[in-house]
Amino acid sequence: MVLKTFGWSFAVTALGLVAAVFYGGWAALGVVAILSVLEISLSFDNAVVNAGILKKMSAFWQKIFLTIGILIAVFGMRLVFPVVIVALSAQLGPIEAVDLALTDKDQYQQYVTDAHPSIAAFGGMFLLMIFLDFIFEDRDIKWLKWLERPLAKLGKVDMLSVCIALIVLLISAMTFATHAHQHGGTHVDKAETVLLAGIGGLITYMIVGGLSGYFEDKLEEEEEREHEAEEEAARSGKPRSAVVIAGKAAFFMFLYLEVLDASFSFDGVIGAFAITNDIVLMALGLGIGAMYVRSLTVYLVRQGTLDDYVYLEHGAHYAIGALAVILLVTIRYEINEFITGSVGVILIAWSFWSSVRRNKALAAAEGKAGSDEKTEVSSGV
Repeated sequence: MVLKTFGWSFAVTALGLVAAVFYGGWAALGVVAILSVLEISLSFDNAVVNAGILKKMSAFWQKIFLTIGILIAVFGMRLVFPVVIVALSAQLGPIEAVDLALTDKDQYQQYVTDAHPSIAAFGGMFLLMIFLDFIFEDRDIKWLKWLERPLAKLGKVDMLSVCIALIVLLISAMTFATHAHQHGGTHVDKAETVLLAGIGGLITYMIVGGLSGYFEDKLEEEEEREHEAEEEAARSGKPRSAVVIAGKAAFFMFLYLEVLDASFSFDGVIGAFAITNDIVLMALGLGIGAMYVRSLTVYLVRQGTLDDYVYLEHGAHYAIGALAVILLVTIRYEINEFITGSVGVILIAWSFWSSVRRNKALAAAEGKAGSDEKTEVSSGV
């Protein structure tokens, strides 16, 4: 079952790692491995969301999502999007950016280095908004209760996450952007660039969130119509077998999932810039990670077992928050790639371990309640 579900992911991993070794030696293999783990950890909660929606869809639409969807996710967002980011920030044509990345690494590296403050500000703000919107939402299940309870109360204030994000951006522009880079022996003030790029990241997040909300509302409307049609069929006695959602509702589901995928792909791409500027290594690492996210989605649809690890979503979002801070700091200071890559892995592992402990505690409590009930019954007899 595992081999059937993850077979393609294992094959792509082997090919990707071998390609990394041939491309840049063992150091390149390490970077690709870190990027793969980063992509999986950042997109794990997306896989859970995908699985929850995908299992309601017909087999046809599941196949569409897992074929066309993988092309959009891997080749569109993970391979093309990093080129677009560099091309826009360095004011190059896409073909010129790819040609430089492959033929003149030193010049490409210089373009990326010069553009790094704007890339970091843009991505840092996007990731920060995802993290803030998550921690300010009042959830039934809380992982770090001492932190999440007061933050959930604060989250009732309208637009708080946007206000905090803008304050962080201003502080970053004043603190990190001044003297961010040296050029020709003189310091360059990047404050204006950082401000504009950060606001761009904030606007992008709000557009993506708005589109996701729009598709989600449309999806709920279609599901409501399906439900009403089922009730009408039950009252009239006419047969209606709407076990899975198809047609227009499934189409809206597909669009909604693609918007979600795009937003989470964006997280991985932006996070990857905090680890490496090499576009080939980035494409290899994120491509491998994207395959595992897809395989994990299929596994969750077929098994539904990993939904029990309720703190994993929290761990993924805390990893996003940590990456946001790291990106903003790298506007001025260089941070070791190992630290950047391992922070997310540690937070995910911690949340997984906490989930396992919670499940054991619940199982023990249920077992104790069952034994107490048996004791009461036997003593009553």
